[in-house]
Amino acid sequence: MTEIPAKNPVGLALLSEPILNKGTAFTLKEREAFGLLGLLPPHIETLEEQTERAYQAIQAKDTDLERHIYLRALQDTNETLFYSLVIAHIEEMMPLIYTPVVGEACEQFSEIYRRPRGLFISYPHRHDIDSILDNALNETVEAIVVTDGERILGLGDQGAGGMGIPIGKLALYTAAGGVDPSVTLPIILDAGTNNQERLDDPMYIGWREKRVTGEAYFDFVDQFVQAVKRKWPSVLLQFEDFAQPHAEPLLEKYRDQLCTYNDDIQGTAAVAAGTLLAACKLLDKPLKDHYIAFLGAGSAGAGIAEQLIRIMMDEGLSEAEARARIYMVDRYGLLHSDMDGLMEFQQRLVQDHGHVAAWSSAEDGSISLMDVVKKGMPGILIGVSGQHGLFTEEIIREMAKNTERPIIFPLSNPTSKAEAVPEDILEWTDGRALIGTGSPFEPVTYKGASHHIAQSNNTYIFPGVGLGVIAGEATRVTDNMFMAAARALADMSPALQDPTAALLPPIADIRAVSRAVARAVALQAVADKVAPELSEAEIDERLAAQFWTPTYPDLC
Repeated sequence: MTEIPAKNPVGLALLSEPILNKGTAFTLKEREAFGLLGLLPPHIETLEEQTERAYQAIQAKDTDLERHIYLRALQDTNETLFYSLVIAHIEEMMPLIYTPVVGEACEQFSEIYRRPRGLFISYPHRHDIDSILDNALNETVEAIVVTDGERILGLGDQGAGGMGIPIGKLALYTAAGGVDPSVTLPIILDAGTNNQERLDDPMYIGWREKRVTGEAYFDFVDQFVQAVKRKWPSVLLQFEDFAQPHAEPLLEKYRDQLCTYNDDIQGTAAVAAGTLLAACKLLDKPLKDHYIAFLGAGSAGAGIAEQLIRIMMDEGLSEAEARARIYMVDRYGLLHSDMDGLMEFQQRLVQDHGHVAAWSSAEDGSISLMDVVKKGMPGILIGVSGQHGLFTEEIIREMAKNTERPIIFPLSNPTSKAEAVPEDILEWTDGRALIGTGSPFEPVTYKGASHHIAQSNNTYIFPGVGLGVIAGEATRVTDNMFMAAARALADMSPALQDPTAALLPPIADIRAVSRAVARAVALQAVADKVAPELSEAEIDERLAAQFWTPTYPDLC
């Protein structure tokens, strides 16, 4: 729980401490003890009363960006009240503090910047990283989310504006996962930006140079990681929104050096796998019996594919048999063994060209997504392309010809980047599709029936992973831990009890979901021997003790 300093700040200094500030909820005794008399109006409110006033205030805002700015300001002044508001109205607030609104907030980060939160580590200060970490307000840090701002959601390079992502992610660690906010730290590694609009913007607050590349870039990241290991050797370090050429190499380099993972690769994979497993349970058809087509062969798509391959192997297939059921399509068509210039992680996911060459309908021999749908007849289609509208009516209708209940997941976000929208998918499949999306969509009514759309959002996974790692004192994050998280999520699918329900639990239940995921992760960490030997009962006790809820501490 939040530590109270041995000697509290007083007066305005106390009102400026977001973790300790209680605003109008300070008791009379506290006001007298800490020099607050006259600095606050006389009426003493409860946290519930403050939460209701804050909710009314946010409802009065005209735009979602204004609501995001209000919430960020509240977080920077009274963290307990912020989380009380977010948790009380989690379905309304989650899109405001993270996707999709955080995308716009990152684009306008310099314009809406008000107060410092977290650490900005810029390339010119790469030799001062130890001192910069010492400047963190947190004495104890158990979870860090770090980005370099190069691949923010589907928006690309936002430079220093990418700081909005670690701030939002860690807010969800707490709101959804019960991780104490006082032990979390957002960080951006500002290696410059290639976004000319940002460089030309007189308001831009980041380092105004082109991005550092090559060996210099990797040395910069390594200086950061080594400093973190010195300062907080047991910390959980989450890499977030790094560009494809960097994401996989950084994960592979550091995953055995400290407790770290990449949410875009592993978290995205786990939530997609969990949603797919729920759909397979609903259809009573195991994953190993499906063929799966991906549109988008980057690190996120490859991460999902590799996790699905492991699941199919657990279900009895050989590795070769499992890989033969995965079709990876990018801008140049289906990845196959005769292609040049593929990245290492893509080379593991190619189809044998001799088996698929006849599928092509193009003069240049490339194999399009439509070719794959017609010839490979996948029952599952997953979009991680970052491009709007690429799941066309023709493609979806072709899938529906070959599959009674096609499983279609347009996972790119924000909403403007979705490969297709649920309303169209249901129309083109006569209401038969099982749908998971990367961004939130309202329920769709088709021929009088209401279809609830599962948002395959990483929030179903990463807060629980964070809680499970911290509570279980894991020293590493293994692939098996993400597999356990995916299976725990699938087991909570409402569709297993009601086929008309969504594949995933409602966001209103996210804290219960995170507890279940955390339990599975902690148990798997013990099984993988990357955590102390703990019984199930001991893990349950630790999770209960670690699970933070917004309540004001008694300062007197």
